[in-house]
Amino acid sequence: MEMLVASAVGVLTAGGVYLILRLRAFPVILGLALLSYAVNVFLFSTGRLAIDAPPVLSKYGDATYSDPLPQALVLTAIVISFGMTAVLVMIALGAYLEADHDRIDMTDTDDDSAAAEKEREA
Repeated sequence: MEMLVASAVGVLTAGGVYLILRLRAFPVILGLALLSYAVNVFLFSTGRLAIDAPPVLSKYGDATYSDPLPQALVLTAIVISFGMTAVLVMIALGAYLEADHDRIDMTDTDDDSAAAEKEREA
């Protein structure tokens, strides 16, 4: 079970990093979402991976339980990451509608360089 969860965290992290390194806005947003899912799964796994275990200690002193604190942290993180993803989508959509492209690179294009040179000459 631990190997499956560790592999899932690794795959989500790798996919998130790959998408973040793209030069378009929406793949970057998807990459950030994948990274937040990876962190959520990691946080959830820190509460002990026990099957059919109660979330609190029983009165009989059973040592098998799952910690409820990471579960609460994950629920909070899910809500926060959903809100931030919605904000990022709206910002990216506004930028796309304004510029007619969703490139993220900050380098000057040939058109921008030519226009800036003409302004300097005038």
